[in-house]
Amino acid sequence: MINLISFILYHIVVVLIIIHIVMDNRQPAKTVAWALVIWFVPVVGMVLYFFFGTNTRKERMASQRSMDELTKRSMLQFVEQHNLHLPQQHRKLIDLFINESTALPFRDSTAEVYTDGYQFFPALMAAMAAAKSHIHIDIYIFEDDALGRMLRDLLIDKARQGVEVRLIYDDVGCFKVGNQFFERMREEGIEALPFLPVRFPKLTSRVNYRNHRKIVVVDGEVGFIGGMNFAIRYVKSKGWRDTMVRLTGGAVYSLQRAFLIDWYFVDRTLLSDRKYYPDRKALPTPMPAPRVEEAPSTDVIQLVTSGPVAPYAEIMQGYVHVILAARRYVYMETPYFLPTEPVLFAMKTAASAGVDVRLLVPLDVDAWVADWAGRSYLREVQAAGIQVRFYTPGFLHSKLMVSDDGVCTCGSTNIDFRSFENNFEANIFVYGEETAMRFRDIYLADEQHSLPLTEVPSRYRPHFFARLVESLFRLFSPLM
Repeated sequence: MINLISFILYHIVVVLIIIHIVMDNRQPAKTVAWALVIWFVPVVGMVLYFFFGTNTRKERMASQRSMDELTKRSMLQFVEQHNLHLPQQHRKLIDLFINESTALPFRDSTAEVYTDGYQFFPALMAAMAAAKSHIHIDIYIFEDDALGRMLRDLLIDKARQGVEVRLIYDDVGCFKVGNQFFERMREEGIEALPFLPVRFPKLTSRVNYRNHRKIVVVDGEVGFIGGMNFAIRYVKSKGWRDTMVRLTGGAVYSLQRAFLIDWYFVDRTLLSDRKYYPDRKALPTPMPAPRVEEAPSTDVIQLVTSGPVAPYAEIMQGYVHVILAARRYVYMETPYFLPTEPVLFAMKTAASAGVDVRLLVPLDVDAWVADWAGRSYLREVQAAGIQVRFYTPGFLHSKLMVSDDGVCTCGSTNIDFRSFENNFEANIFVYGEETAMRFRDIYLADEQHSLPLTEVPSRYRPHFFARLVESLFRLFSPLM
């Protein structure tokens, strides 16, 4: 009798949870996936839903939308651009980002591109060593390894010199890092705070929403953005390929604003002093950094952030717009390919219209679940006329897209559900031939070290059992 009552109560709870999921009016694919998990995986399915399925997009989460407005106004006091002429062919995309999140475009900026840790980390440390006022870091992973300790010691040295050092690290991204690593920084005067710390009883509402951004701002003059975390594997791992961009000029204001919004998010302190947005005319010439390109970009640059608290997935919208607006080509690199329906539809539509759509992903992925879930997507887009290739020298962690020698984007965003819908991400969108052609050349150079999908039989023509496993994992890809 007790077993029967327990059975009935359990199924009543399951039905109520499923009704709650349906009433949440999220994407049908995600609704069905969660309903299947809860129904067919007893108890465990409910636990997974409470940890990873709670929809936070409708919540205010530290009143971020109102804080966005406050920080926008504070930045607008310091931004003045005379005779700003925007490229007409990209005006709709620029206006989209302006209207949705006041993502201001800047034309007086330079961009230098780094394609591995040997290029990026010396440039980063040179910029931080030259800091006079402040260093702001927004990072997903800050590893306690040889490189991480070197960067930590540099930050401690700057703090001792009187430089303001603020660090936001993701609590889940750094879950393997002992608290003493960050406590050492705090003892030396560095303000180091975790993003949405995963602690009971708030664990279930926070664990699924992570700050995946990689942003560094030095004195409001130099900024970095891209896909690299602070870990030695970005330097020592064989064949690791990633992309970072060093910015100077007005675009650094946007990086600063993104950091300061996140800082209020974690510390409830609003920083809007003029020193964080220094007068461009009064700035000294920045300290030279290691160069990988002969000439810096002077194209229009726009920083776009997205996250689960925003009403729209801005970066995903940008991807869809660029793909559908392409006339000649679209080249994309991503470590994980689990596309949302709008992105998948846009890619297939562009290919059907005769656009040269190419996708480069790593052959060996560091997350086996994402690997298996994405395999059938790769064959699907290949069948639609998209050229799919595997990067073979090592792990491709780069996240970039370039189209028609005119527009490109780079940042922390993967082409997957998690980046587009759940994570806090940041990408720059650059409009202009100079930077776009550099990104095109980077992509084509990576493509020289790749194999087409058709030459990897285990991926192109898997046996029945492998296809079954792929299909099962794909079924739950909206939850990953």
